[in-house]
Amino acid sequence: MQHRSGNEVRQLFLDYFEKQNHMIEPGASLVPVNDPTLLWINSGVAALKKYFDGSVKPANKRITNAQKSIRTNDIENVGKTARHHTFFEMLGNFSIGDYFKEEALKFAWEFLTSPDYIGMEVEKMYVTVHPTDDEAYRIWTDIIGLDPKHILKSEENYWQIGEGPCGPNSEIYYDRGPAFDPENIGETLFFEERENDRYIEVWNVVFSQYDGKEGVERKDYKELPQKNIDTGMGLERLVCIVQSGETNFDTDLFLPVIHAVEKLAKYPYAHEHKMAYRVIADHIRTVTFALADGALFANEGRGYVLRRILRRAVRFGIKLGIEGAFMHTLVKVVAEMMSPFYAYVNDKVDLIERLVKAEELRFHKTLLAGEQLLMLEIERSESNLLAGSTVFKLYDTFGFPVELTQEIAEEMDYSIDMEGFKHEMQAQRERARAAIDKTESMKGQSIDLMNFTTTSEFVGYTTFKTDSKILALFKNGVRVETLDDEGEIILDVTPFYAESGGQIADTGSLIFNEGEALVSDVQKAPNKQNLHKIKVLVGELKEGDVVRAQIDVKKRQSITRNHSSAHLLQAALKLIVGEHIQQAGSFVSDEYMRFDFTHFEKVEDKKLKAIEVMVNEAIFNAHPVSFALLPIEEAKAQGAMALFSEKYDAIVRVVTMGDVSKELCGGCHVNNTQELGLFKIVSEESIGSGIRRITAKTGAHAYQDFVSYQSQLEMIASYYKANSIHNIEDRVEHGLIELSETKQALGQAKQKLAVLEAKVLNHEFVDKDGYQVLVKRIDQNSDHLKLLIENLKKENSKRIIFLASSDQDKALFVAYVSPELNKQGIKAGDLVKEAAVLCAGNGGGRPDFAQAGGKDVSKLGDALQMIAQKLI
Repeated sequence: MQHRSGNEVRQLFLDYFEKQNHMIEPGASLVPVNDPTLLWINSGVAALKKYFDGSVKPANKRITNAQKSIRTNDIENVGKTARHHTFFEMLGNFSIGDYFKEEALKFAWEFLTSPDYIGMEVEKMYVTVHPTDDEAYRIWTDIIGLDPKHILKSEENYWQIGEGPCGPNSEIYYDRGPAFDPENIGETLFFEERENDRYIEVWNVVFSQYDGKEGVERKDYKELPQKNIDTGMGLERLVCIVQSGETNFDTDLFLPVIHAVEKLAKYPYAHEHKMAYRVIADHIRTVTFALADGALFANEGRGYVLRRILRRAVRFGIKLGIEGAFMHTLVKVVAEMMSPFYAYVNDKVDLIERLVKAEELRFHKTLLAGEQLLMLEIERSESNLLAGSTVFKLYDTFGFPVELTQEIAEEMDYSIDMEGFKHEMQAQRERARAAIDKTESMKGQSIDLMNFTTTSEFVGYTTFKTDSKILALFKNGVRVETLDDEGEIILDVTPFYAESGGQIADTGSLIFNEGEALVSDVQKAPNKQNLHKIKVLVGELKEGDVVRAQIDVKKRQSITRNHSSAHLLQAALKLIVGEHIQQAGSFVSDEYMRFDFTHFEKVEDKKLKAIEVMVNEAIFNAHPVSFALLPIEEAKAQGAMALFSEKYDAIVRVVTMGDVSKELCGGCHVNNTQELGLFKIVSEESIGSGIRRITAKTGAHAYQDFVSYQSQLEMIASYYKANSIHNIEDRVEHGLIELSETKQALGQAKQKLAVLEAKVLNHEFVDKDGYQVLVKRIDQNSDHLKLLIENLKKENSKRIIFLASSDQDKALFVAYVSPELNKQGIKAGDLVKEAAVLCAGNGGGRPDFAQAGGKDVSKLGDALQMIAQKLI
């Protein structure tokens, strides 16, 4: 086998299948586009679901790709094992109704064993097949010539996730030899399917040939009308074999990062420290590519997953003795290492570094917050065992290392419920796997829609009403001859815009002889025709009928105003906030527009006002809006803005608004900016770390907001008895001053009252062995009790003060012990804890000052009596 770099292996694979007449599909963004069922693209086929489920027809039935993928359901194994990763690349070849088993297996065999390609030794190759798949077994033995003694028939060789396309699969293994078999077990490892490092699965070939149905046995599944091939081969595994690496991490896909970490760490890449290095090397690849593809750190969804991955890496950095933020310094290493195939990452290094560093610094603050929460939970705990749910919360929410939780708890004579913690962890894994099982199942094929290829023309940019011929009628994707209720329809020409690019679909009606139908939605069919969802109100439709198709013009005009305002808004954001602004999403309806963008902090109010002014100036200046169809490279050369996550055709539509904005866009727009009338920003908010959202309105909707604001101001003016809304600011300021003065006076009064009360209490202390003790119930809140203690402790340097209260149906204890008495072993924390336990509570604190609470107020008197007997 010839030694090759990781980049060479990837390119060799794509070149091979291109020679076999496969279309190279560009790798999709890790952030799924138009697929809400997935957090991440997690396999090669996940990026091609649109072809397999029939929602889009591919230009070539033979496809190959190198697809970035993220999986985190076994994150705890990353670094421990030789082959677990959160970020990896899947090399795949796919057939959408073209070749099937024989060609697929022959392609795989040639690529792996031919000296022109990988050149694996034939005698070291092993495969698995499903026991019922006689065809695959025959191909391996009779056509390819593999020794039957190297074939395992396994029930596990069946690919099925939920309902829909499924079928048997065949896996190809490579024997790495005795060096990876320390107990010299040999082939038994393979044939008994034991976990091992000698026989490594390299390639999985899935034969998608059946339509799986719940409640139906596999032997009774119906064959799919279109059989498909789905294969996957992990680049990291293959490169490990090609480069003779001990593990996947010991290859040029990881070692540059590991070497960079060695320069920062106190310990070398050896022995027990290897896991920490591997975790960091894996996780920085994940973080770098996820951020490059538009993901952002957040508290939920994929942003939450990304945050956990980074924090796990930072924790392992701490174990290596690395101080402060360091992960951001590795971003450039990853970008350079992967640049031969992923050059775009280099263009985003600065942005990624800033995002990673900001998140690292935030995590260090989170660690401190986690420590504070841990102390609070220990105080609240009703036993000396910290609940597993609490340990899990600290781990999962705050990224708090379990080992650190355990160490701090032990210092305070607490232990942690590890079994409870493990139970919570397992429950989370099961939820994650259930989500994967639920969301990865592909839809059943809509064959009728896939096979309908007659073109339909969209004329709705300039025409709102057409006489159109019905090309086809469908009911839930199945073609029908007539329709008298709900269904779908394709017209030869249509003014209805199909939902895309964040813009909602048009609605309207179809008028025909003695009948009418409502159009409630429009989506793209697999072959890109506009598919209208309709409900027939009167009459019956049949193929070939001519209908009058007309959109809701008023609604469309509102949509176009809001869509055009999004372009003007983005131009203003780049000019006023900064060129780093990138669109991260949008939603355009007839009522409002939402625009999501990358930015590190809240947009200042004065900048928001400047943005609003700039957009309105563009409206008042009445800029003409022009549209042009251009080759994509020419459009970009002219400075037209494009979205990274979008895939564009060779010819694109460029929308230009005077000298203010130029973008690639297929949506509907005004012909002149003055048609927007008015622009008003409704809100600016964070929707995740590093991503902001502006919601805005135009035209009549914006005017209605101004009227509403005016009414609210007039109401506030009446509350403050201002002569007009222009006087509100002065009246409010005067009211705030009065409120501040009142609060200050109240605080002073409370302080004076505490001083007077303390003078009375000074006479109630009991002398005991050279010090003074006060045990008393005073039904006030904790702030008042603390204020009393502050005054009482000043009178004598040897005092023990124990106060109790019933506050909001809970027992409350506050204690003070002079520092001199702490030396004798008397601690405030011990006193309040004893009392709280008696009242079904817990607590603690410093030796000199502590407080605690209990749920059972009825035991308050008993607790006071117990403390009095102990101290007096």
